[in-house]
Amino acid sequence: MSVTETTQSSVAAEKTPRKLGLVPLAALVVGSMIGGGIFSLPQNMAKGASPGAVIIGWLITGIGMLALAFVYQGLSTRKPQLDAGPYAYARAGFGDFVGFNSAWGYWLSAWLGNVSYVVLIFGAMSYFYPAFGEEGNTVQAIIGASVVLWVTHALVLMGIRQAAIINVVTTIAKLAPIALFVVLVAVAFNMPKFSFDFWGMQTPDLGGIMAQVQSTMLVTLWVFIGIEGASVVSGRAANRADIGRATIIGFVIALSVYLLVSLLSFGLMSQAELAGLPAAASMANVLEQAVGPWGSVVVRIGLVVSVAGAFLSWTVFAAEIPFRAAKEGMLPAVFATENKHGSPAGALWITNIFVQIFLIVTLYANSTYLALFYIASTAILVPYVLSGAYAFKLALSGEGYNAGERRGRDMFYGGLATVYGAWLVYAAGPAYLLMCAILYAAGVPIYWYARAKNGEKAFSGIEAWLGVGIVIAALIAAYEMWTGAISAL
Repeated sequence: MSVTETTQSSVAAEKTPRKLGLVPLAALVVGSMIGGGIFSLPQNMAKGASPGAVIIGWLITGIGMLALAFVYQGLSTRKPQLDAGPYAYARAGFGDFVGFNSAWGYWLSAWLGNVSYVVLIFGAMSYFYPAFGEEGNTVQAIIGASVVLWVTHALVLMGIRQAAIINVVTTIAKLAPIALFVVLVAVAFNMPKFSFDFWGMQTPDLGGIMAQVQSTMLVTLWVFIGIEGASVVSGRAANRADIGRATIIGFVIALSVYLLVSLLSFGLMSQAELAGLPAAASMANVLEQAVGPWGSVVVRIGLVVSVAGAFLSWTVFAAEIPFRAAKEGMLPAVFATENKHGSPAGALWITNIFVQIFLIVTLYANSTYLALFYIASTAILVPYVLSGAYAFKLALSGEGYNAGERRGRDMFYGGLATVYGAWLVYAAGPAYLLMCAILYAAGVPIYWYARAKNGEKAFSGIEAWLGVGIVIAALIAAYEMWTGAISAL
């Protein structure tokens, strides 16, 4: 090979972003799921349920989310040409406009969730520096949050792979204090305390078993968001098979950690004591009960590291989905801009500008921001439902299967994931569902503009009716808010 050819090969290698292996993919899944929610689990779960109901709640959630994990595992190998997770599956299965709405809802949820993550970091740090405030929305906290935001932004601009490698480090760092919590609380575990009022029959305020289980489901709903992480960046995976493996590994790790943290806590403090703890970082209070004040400090440091890792993961996801959608003409071309490192620069800048704006909003109207965050968290369930439905549709039709290949297993998992996701959407409540329409309606003119710029027809047949329905639902929600019938905002 000549010197010129060698130089050209080196330049080409530098311009080609290196792919992600199994470890960084699994770390993205774990890092996106295990964020700030786990540190609030002891109080959140005990607030409306006894230990027995908590076990049932995790069992139901585990089955439903395992089905969804198998859906993403199967689709990653069954449809290897689809590189953008929930968005790509929704578009392939149900058309351009439905695919756009999946990408739009996912993007909104991702960046609004990032606002909460970075605010939570400084709320936790108020334990050490009170000027940040317990809610993390003082001037000092917002300045600090802004610095974290743009440092992370610069990190992702350096390349997705570099960000993913750093995420591996933060994932290991976040699991260390959680593992310490599990070990120390297990040593101090008191079985008589755990088994006392196991079903909550001596606490009438909790209600019956089904009511208690339902209260846990509303908690477990949020902590598993991110299970699709590996499929979101599947276009950057070195090996397609690693996407499914990373999804299952991440699910098993997350479920094991969630179970241990929530159940072991009942062995140190009663249901009433746990329910009375401050919601944020209640895990710190439980460990302090076992080992003293230093345990609280360790957990709070772990919370900051954990949320910082989740913030990094979701910064990648929040840019990747609109980047892929824009590449296919579903969003304006500015979202498809890519820098020399292969990072989705356009989508990243737009996303983080919105995060910055909402950080400022939290300074003046924290309750408004929180309401929008819960609405957006409900909106992300739509892509989950569509992913399960697409897997079910493929198994039903046989598309992508070899002649004679068994499809019953995939049909079962796809159907179960769809039903489970739809139930969660229902469980989120009609008020948030109605207000989700406002977020989706805001995307309709943007979709129309992007399609028009590409010389494509925006709506056809049932898509036009779907667009009209979304806008009408948004108008109804706006009217209900105006009249005070809906007061979430």
